[in-house]
Amino acid sequence: MKITEISFGMLRVPLKTPFKTALRTVERVEDIVVMVHTDTGHVGYGEAPATAVITGDTHGSIVDAIRHYIAPRLIGEEIADLNRITRLVQTSLEKNSSAKAAVEIAVYDLFGQLYGAPLYRMLGGGDPVVTTDLTISVDTIDKMVADSIDAVERGYDSLKIKVGKDIGVDIERVRAVYAAVENRALLRLDANQGWTAKEAVHAIRSLEEAGVRLDLVEQPVRARDLEGMRYVTARVHTPIMADESVFGPMEVIEIIRMRAADIINIKLMKTGGISNAIRIAEISALHGVECMIGCMLETSISVAAAVHLAVAKADAITRVDLDGPSLCAGNPVDGGVVFNESEISITDAPGLGIGAIHGLEMIA
Repeated sequence: MKITEISFGMLRVPLKTPFKTALRTVERVEDIVVMVHTDTGHVGYGEAPATAVITGDTHGSIVDAIRHYIAPRLIGEEIADLNRITRLVQTSLEKNSSAKAAVEIAVYDLFGQLYGAPLYRMLGGGDPVVTTDLTISVDTIDKMVADSIDAVERGYDSLKIKVGKDIGVDIERVRAVYAAVENRALLRLDANQGWTAKEAVHAIRSLEEAGVRLDLVEQPVRARDLEGMRYVTARVHTPIMADESVFGPMEVIEIIRMRAADIINIKLMKTGGISNAIRIAEISALHGVECMIGCMLETSISVAAAVHLAVAKADAITRVDLDGPSLCAGNPVDGGVVFNESEISITDAPGLGIGAIHGLEMIA
């Protein structure tokens, strides 16, 4: 099975409600879909969103990076030579992690198809069911409370609360949500780099003293402020998770060395795909550091790859934040993993199991 061509499409899917964080507001998913074609007629699917404020990738840069730098190196390569292909992808150009991720996901999809097995089995196996949390966007207190109660009633037992806009209101938001769902759901806070180190310590300690028990606080300070994150981690009881501070294995090693965070958030769009995500999980496991698997605003194409990884590396990946498809108004993908509110399950279909993608606008 040799790679013969790589093509592109745009996939647009409206969200059920606007997605609001400290950094942006989004009303629909608009992702680049990558299709890797082979001489056997098999097609592997990958996906990448434009997240310029996080990874620096735009729709145009994703397509150009693949078309002009990655694709020329892969044409004619045997899918069976997976390690060689991932090395070619990762060394094709600097940065551009989302472009690399989309191609790697498609290649891993084909690797599973080549051997007739779902991807998670090719990565080591495991229990093919995971449970995800659900994101509660930044909004008025009443709206966030109502959204949290609705999520719990739909079966979610972990909620990720977006904060980081106004620290005083943030504390009120969290206390109100906690009071509404106490003993029914774990709360995870995502500050999206919205606080200073001292603000973060103040906010987290205030919540701790008020009796609010949090599963974790995600990226409370700016991505490059590792000293600030270490300052926070050392001064609160609540576990601190690094997200935007961690792209690849080298950052993980540095964060572990500094004891700057308690948990590592793995996202395929930051790691450049599955190969580096595996390395991060294995490094973390060696040091006894837990990981979460997360996603950007992605559909079930790339999220499927993250689910397979989470199942295969469950010893390190103890938390799942893969609610991107659940936030969409519909699922444009036939096949793949199965989403049933908080429960995500994998079928026995080879690779990622994707059959068809509806509404795909091809890019010449």
